[in-house]
Amino acid sequence: MNAVQAAGAASFLGRFEGLRERLPGDREIRDRAAAAFRAGGFPTVRDEAWKYTSLRPVTEASFYEPLLSVADGGDLLAELPVLDGPRLVFLDGRFRPQLSVLPENIEVGTFAETAVFGRLARPDRDPLVALNTMLTEDGAVIGVPDGVDAGLLQLVSIATDVPGRAVAFHPRHCIRLGRGARLMLLEMSGGGGTYLHNPVTEAYVADGAVLVHVRLQDESRTAYHLSTLYAEVARGGTYDSFNLNLGARVARTEVHARLKGERSATHLNGAQMLGGTQHGDFTTIVSHDAPSCASRQTVKNVLSGRARGVFQGKIEVARAAQKTDGYQMNQALLLSPEAEIDSKPQLEIYADDVKCSHGATVGELDAEQLFYLRSRGIPEAEARSILVRAFLTEALDAIGDDTVRASLDRAVDAWWGKQAA
Repeated sequence: MNAVQAAGAASFLGRFEGLRERLPGDREIRDRAAAAFRAGGFPTVRDEAWKYTSLRPVTEASFYEPLLSVADGGDLLAELPVLDGPRLVFLDGRFRPQLSVLPENIEVGTFAETAVFGRLARPDRDPLVALNTMLTEDGAVIGVPDGVDAGLLQLVSIATDVPGRAVAFHPRHCIRLGRGARLMLLEMSGGGGTYLHNPVTEAYVADGAVLVHVRLQDESRTAYHLSTLYAEVARGGTYDSFNLNLGARVARTEVHARLKGERSATHLNGAQMLGGTQHGDFTTIVSHDAPSCASRQTVKNVLSGRARGVFQGKIEVARAAQKTDGYQMNQALLLSPEAEIDSKPQLEIYADDVKCSHGATVGELDAEQLFYLRSRGIPEAEARSILVRAFLTEALDAIGDDTVRASLDRAVDAWWGKQAA
């Protein structure tokens, strides 16, 4: 552990010692997480899983505990494509009931109330999960009873801009679907200024249940977004996710999906649109533990300026997971000669009756297509936008709900408008 890394870790460990007696939940769990974080600190590029993503900017920054109330958050909430209907709103990592609209047909609570850590997260292996486990104060606890179709629920996280005071918050979310239950969860995050948003989410999908999880990350361009999600899918269940990453100076979306029951499935699709000096990392590990399971991953990257995108996708197939069907594809569109993409697909297979494949492509806008559109009187900026949207269509088509799809389309249009300005 170098000096910068050690100083960054020491700051968070010092905060834990100061808060330890009043943090909710099992102190033994928090103490073990703190011990793991103290031993390992922040990951560096020498760690294989973090080879392409440096957290040096995070370790060099000074973060503070969020203030109890510095703003009502209404203005920041209005900047996200929040829909009418049920929503849970967290401001600087804390639940804000006055901004929320509670659903009527499902069970909703907060980590601050239940203070129950799940069993999927691994703070002993994942340093940022250890950081979250030792410092988390709040988060959403969502439960859908057996057989209930809960419709759409929004989970919104916003961060306030306090000049000269960069804050860090570590939400802990838990989602449980009973047998045959259904839920579409639209998760959005945004804010102003410099801050660290380090959420950990655990999703439990029971037999025959379907969780559709759409995430829009549109944090401030000076913020850091480091999220880790664990999903466990039982027999015949489906975890279907789509991630759209637009914001943050450094962002990493890490997903661990485990197919525990026969004929379960997961879809981990996404898109990253990055400009300037943004860095976006999309890392997935799909574990096939049971036979006749399927996984699909399609991730698109649109990179301009000196932005850097990362895709790391790993499919693990256990010996018992015969008739596995796994597929992953990563594609990048580079809009600038200085943009960069690092792609690392992996297959680790111990069964012999499987169908697994992966692929990656990197390219730029087709000059002939661009010329054709220009020759039809379409301005260059609009022509480039048309071609970029066509490139993203396959990924966005994975979103089956028209209302949610329209929200993400507006977010993409807003991002492109900022690039063209």
